[in-house]
Amino acid sequence: MSTVLFTHPACLDHDTGDYHPECADRLRAVMAALEGEEFANLYREEAPLATSEQILRVHSRDYLELVGDNAPAAGQLYHLDPDTVLSGGSWEAALRAAGAVVAGVDGVLDGSYRNVFCAVRPPGHHAGAGFGMGFCVFNNVAIGALQARVVHGVERIAAIDLDVHHGNGTQDIFFADSGLFYASIHQSGAFPGTGLAGETGVAGNILNIPMPAGTASGPWRAAVDEVILPRLRAFAPQLILVSMGFDAHAADPMAHMRLTTADYHWVTNRLCEIAAERCANRLVSVLEGGYDLRALAMSSAAHVRALMGF
Repeated sequence: MSTVLFTHPACLDHDTGDYHPECADRLRAVMAALEGEEFANLYREEAPLATSEQILRVHSRDYLELVGDNAPAAGQLYHLDPDTVLSGGSWEAALRAAGAVVAGVDGVLDGSYRNVFCAVRPPGHHAGAGFGMGFCVFNNVAIGALQARVVHGVERIAAIDLDVHHGNGTQDIFFADSGLFYASIHQSGAFPGTGLAGETGVAGNILNIPMPAGTASGPWRAAVDEVILPRLRAFAPQLILVSMGFDAHAADPMAHMRLTTADYHWVTNRLCEIAAERCANRLVSVLEGGYDLRALAMSSAAHVRALMGF
């Protein structure tokens, strides 16, 4: 079994307009960082299209039709909200992003892959059942979680959200289901303003760790090691999904945390250790945020290096 990278050229065709931070250059930077000789043994797959059936396990039919029916003409944009836009290429890109996670989940659960990184866009963790927001169209992680449950019969699925912004959409979708565990470590008070420590779900299946602006590696690693990882172990997941945002990096312009590239290698190793202990290495990671191109490239490479080396 090997580490597998899922991506697709169509994800570059999701055009967010001039000066938008969630742009195609983000994915280009990630892919360029993974072209080095050290990644020669990284197995690569094209992301398939998610089906309507797979998306409708998470999203409402009205919302799916809203996205599908509003692909604008070339050069024009349709706004789901002030920050979340659709272009003519967004429909296929969003289906490929969700389809990558579905295929990654299928592969780790049938034993074809050890672990997976989905280098895709648009991102997903802010998207709720009936809405897109915060650059996110479909909730890729939640779609992967429901694929694991419905198709493979997996009962206990964990999603760990490392993006600097709280994944309100994933939390909402997981909130009332005790078989779904969601943990987020994020900047307190940052967009979208959710993720308070008191938001705990059903029997504690939601774990939020808001950290103050300016938090550096030491306290962040301590919170992961002393709070998130023990709770993850206790949950005993059969599959681990990771919302892998890199925007808590000190160089990122969208928030005010002080992580380094080394922190992403470290946290990936720690999550892989638990995946090995609890769920036969079954881990699927999905690109979320990260808006400084150099920091995003270096951090993505560190993340994949850890996935491959574990």
